[in-house]
Amino acid sequence: MTIALITGANKGLGFATAEQLGRSGVKILVGSRDSDKGAEAAELLRARDVDAEPILLDVTDPAGLRPAAARVREGYGHLDILVNNAGVLPEATESDRVRGPADLAMFKATFETNVFGAVAVIEAFLPLLEAAPAGRIVNVSSTMGSLQDQLDPESPYHGMVVPAYQSSKAALNAFTVVLSKALADTRVKVNSVCPGWVQTDLGGPENKAAAPMTPAEGATIVAEMALVAGDGATGGFFDRNGPVRW
Repeated sequence: MTIALITGANKGLGFATAEQLGRSGVKILVGSRDSDKGAEAAELLRARDVDAEPILLDVTDPAGLRPAAARVREGYGHLDILVNNAGVLPEATESDRVRGPADLAMFKATFETNVFGAVAVIEAFLPLLEAAPAGRIVNVSSTMGSLQDQLDPESPYHGMVVPAYQSSKAALNAFTVVLSKALADTRVKVNSVCPGWVQTDLGGPENKAAAPMTPAEGATIVAEMALVAGDGATGGFFDRNGPVRW
């Protein structure tokens, strides 16, 4: 049985990824920091013929991750796929943008989930991934974290200025690279992905209304990299069109 844990899987991109992986025969652990929402999402997935169960998991609470990892160890003995999907974009709202580009509190709040949260989850679950026949880590990033795109006037991402979010995704990408090198002699592969501009709650109601892609469309590349073959990429950054510039 292939086991996948997806953080922030009770809605949006995480839920869509859970559904796609589940329909490929993967057992889904629906990571959610709200137990009721996680249970509701798992129930809905099961109604769609996906083998799913909720798991209480707050990426900003490292101590709380230990019992979650222990539960997976006791129940399955390993973890095949970890999708670090949970993320925040608080500076998308007008009230937060007026604070300016160098707001320390904004950076701390954003990095707490987008970077430190991903690191904490990997720290807690890496032994279980290493125990799997072929562990896979997918870090959900964004092309807004691409330094080359930020500097390229021809890039559609050039005009987007959300400093804390963009910096957090650049940091997450850097972690993907160094982690892939640290795990080079193991069976674990780790990659970053950009799902595109997806209709989720991440950027607030206005961004959700303007986004051109559905969660299902964005989830395609996430699921693809979660199931990457043994001779597939590691330490890369991809969207549905292929490699993304760092």
